[in-house]
Amino acid sequence: MNIIIDGKHCECEKGEFILQIARRNNIYIPTLCHSDALSGIGSCRLCMVEVIDRGRSKVVTACLFPVAKEVEVVTNSDKIKRIRKNVVMLLKARCPENKEIDDLAKYFDVDEHRVQRFKLDKTENCVLCGLCTRACNKLGAGAISTVNRGIYKDVSTPYNEISPECIGCESCANVCPTNAIKVTKKDNELEIWGKKFKMIKCSACGRYFATEEHIKFAYKKAGMKIDLNKVMCDKCKREKSSKQIAKIYKDYNI
Repeated sequence: MNIIIDGKHCECEKGEFILQIARRNNIYIPTLCHSDALSGIGSCRLCMVEVIDRGRSKVVTACLFPVAKEVEVVTNSDKIKRIRKNVVMLLKARCPENKEIDDLAKYFDVDEHRVQRFKLDKTENCVLCGLCTRACNKLGAGAISTVNRGIYKDVSTPYNEISPECIGCESCANVCPTNAIKVTKKDNELEIWGKKFKMIKCSACGRYFATEEHIKFAYKKAGMKIDLNKVMCDKCKREKSSKQIAKIYKDYNI
């Protein structure tokens, strides 16, 4: 089936989300809370678009709206631009010094004077998109969650104490769109959420690449035995696999 996005005919499957279709066709729809590794949640509201069906239009989140029939989608109407501008203004008020939010504010031409009327916390970087907690839970660690309510809502470990469940995998930090989660690495030591970890070396290249807790957790989850002296980083694993495949092709003249 086909839908029209900003005048462009886009081929798609029934049930595909508008955001997926738009990105596949190089049509820009801004997002903060979306990750291809996780299902959509629509918490940032930046991906709002207009769907026009039989002359009637409605505003939906592109990451959550599955296409059921041929419709027209408008991603940059005046209404949508106004909605996104207001959303970014509120995000700018929450995180006034954050680079990613500042870039969005400039892109959407947010009036700085309107932001100044809010009480600003210049140290805040978290937009409460929920990606970090969802990534942690999907991994199976469950070390962090949202805490408190209303304007005091935040992301933290239980009781703001060092979490025994945290394995130092950095999944939360890697998926964070605003770099709000700080990770410190020095020599063979990693610190995140106030917890310090010793990192282990890749047996091939000698680079420190992961925490011992992370490796043990991953192997246990996969039901595999582990020898920490033979663990390799992803880059070296790929190189080893490539060489093995090349050898098979050569040996069998494939």
